[in-house]
Amino acid sequence: MTSGIQLAALWLRKAKSAVVFTGAGISTESGIPDFRSPGGVWTKYRTVYFDEFCQSAEARHEYWTQKAESHKQFAAADPNIGHQIIAKWEEQGTIRGVITQNIDGLHQIAGSRDVLELHGTAREVGCLDCQARFPVDPFVDQFLETNEVPPCPDCGGRLKHATVSFGQSLPELVLHRAHRWCLEADVILTIGSSLVVYPAAGLPEAGKQNGAKLIVVNRDETGLDSIADMTIPGSCGEALAAMDAAL
Repeated sequence: MTSGIQLAALWLRKAKSAVVFTGAGISTESGIPDFRSPGGVWTKYRTVYFDEFCQSAEARHEYWTQKAESHKQFAAADPNIGHQIIAKWEEQGTIRGVITQNIDGLHQIAGSRDVLELHGTAREVGCLDCQARFPVDPFVDQFLETNEVPPCPDCGGRLKHATVSFGQSLPELVLHRAHRWCLEADVILTIGSSLVVYPAAGLPEAGKQNGAKLIVVNRDETGLDSIADMTIPGSCGEALAAMDAAL
């Protein structure tokens, strides 16, 4: 593993454009559970699809019940060493920025500035009717107190967390920019992602097909291990800390 870390650091050091792509594995080390894991929110409740949310008050209540529970699991979480190193690398110019599947906002709290959130952010809510955006905390508190879905304070419309729901398209502009980053990259470092959820996993795959070095750091096997130039199993934070020390 030591030689692999050193080679990965060498590739990053020489890269003209390096991109970091993160998934749930980097945030589990901050105490945020992977919602797909046993006991996670997605295993305890039924899926609320976007169309259903739009059409059904009952579905909106079910959605808010799930989101209120998951909110408690990440609202008090702090960035870990992995988030902090990625933010430092951006500040130093080692990487171009971060593409993330995560909705917890920990990259920004750690200090990352250029973060492309493929699945949105759970730290805000947005109105589907007037497009207003608000910090999420007061509305979660209101729901927990009243057990009623809060309306948009501006227009009374349907208020939803600013995340991408099942059946909802990824934000087109964010996806387009992330795709361009990966095509222009000569190194793509994926951290804590299973790389099986598309279209997100197609981004590092496209970069690899366009000539980028692909480095995969994850505790378990991923969907892109077979095409990766390097796989580093184990803790995301430990791997990043070792890589940072070798830069």
